[in-house]
Amino acid sequence: MIMELKETETGIRIVEYTAEHRTRFKEINVQWITRLYELEEEDKKTVDDPEGYVLRNGGKIYIALHNNYPVGTCAYLNMGDNVYEMIKMAVDEKFRGLSIGRKIGEVSIQKIKELGAKKIILFSNTEGSAVAISMYRKLGFTEVPLGVSEFIRANIKMEMNF
Repeated sequence: MIMELKETETGIRIVEYTAEHRTRFKEINVQWITRLYELEEEDKKTVDDPEGYVLRNGGKIYIALHNNYPVGTCAYLNMGDNVYEMIKMAVDEKFRGLSIGRKIGEVSIQKIKELGAKKIILFSNTEGSAVAISMYRKLGFTEVPLGVSEFIRANIKMEMNF
């Protein structure tokens, strides 16, 4: 059973991930990653086993549905101490321009905050993901020192504190 979180004015629904979303979760994320980058080990862990890698450890995955078809994803790793890492935020290329990324971001951030999050961090790339970086800023993220990242492609770290 899909738990509906929010229906938007354009008919986009944001729902919690279920096993029936597994194939599209992987397809959507592999699509955007491999367009500019190589699939890294950390990517493979997430897209090959979202239930075990994300959900089993207290993380969450949200799916954007367009006419009941999964077109966007946003996942959160539970890092402990009420800190979550936003990962695998992506929208199928065929459905970009409908504000799906912003919508799934807004809804999922609110849900993570309701779970007791005190901070959300994310890693991204300023060149290949410039549009995403702009959206993250609009959602309330600010840039912080990069530090250590599991991703070779990461050249920016952002966070949001509650």
